[in-house]
Amino acid sequence: MPLVLTTPPAVEPVLLSEAKAHLRVAHGDDDAFIAKLIVAARRAIEQRTGLRLISQNWSLFLDCWPDKTALSLVVSPVSEIVDVITFGEDDTPSTYDPAHYYLDQVTRPARIVLRNGRSPPRGNRPVNAVEIRFIAGFGASEALVPQDLKQAVLLTVAHWIDRRGEGEGGNLPLSALELLESHRIVRIV
Repeated sequence: MPLVLTTPPAVEPVLLSEAKAHLRVAHGDDDAFIAKLIVAARRAIEQRTGLRLISQNWSLFLDCWPDKTALSLVVSPVSEIVDVITFGEDDTPSTYDPAHYYLDQVTRPARIVLRNGRSPPRGNRPVNAVEIRFIAGFGASEALVPQDLKQAVLLTVAHWIDRRGEGEGGNLPLSALELLESHRIVRIV
């Protein structure tokens, strides 16, 4: 089940000016470096939580639909299923009727669910026969990102700036991890 980012976020969850104010940096000498750290912090937090902070387009590829009516989309929040595409043996794409499924936005991660009695989408290729295109993220603006997640980005950027050149890697600071704890998915098996 490859998950492929098709359109990255257009903005970051924290503005450069917000990060500079948090860091108490008034000059522009490190602007490019701080901007790169914001991107890296967002990605690290998204990886850790399974959340996508800013709207971004994704494609999930399946060899075949599983033997169940609901399929996890791996990331959250999902705002829209754009298309479900099946591919013929000759790679010809075909759009699966949107009336046959709906988006379960309550479950995390979000799921695409087949309506009662509907046949699952089937392609004729042996691999990547079905593509689910969707949009994930809290919204297209940094103003829509929950404040605790924005604060985790700021704390991570500050932590990395403070340890610049130490070579300890891009670990998330404990203060950011504590903020992310409420967003962690707990699975009971």
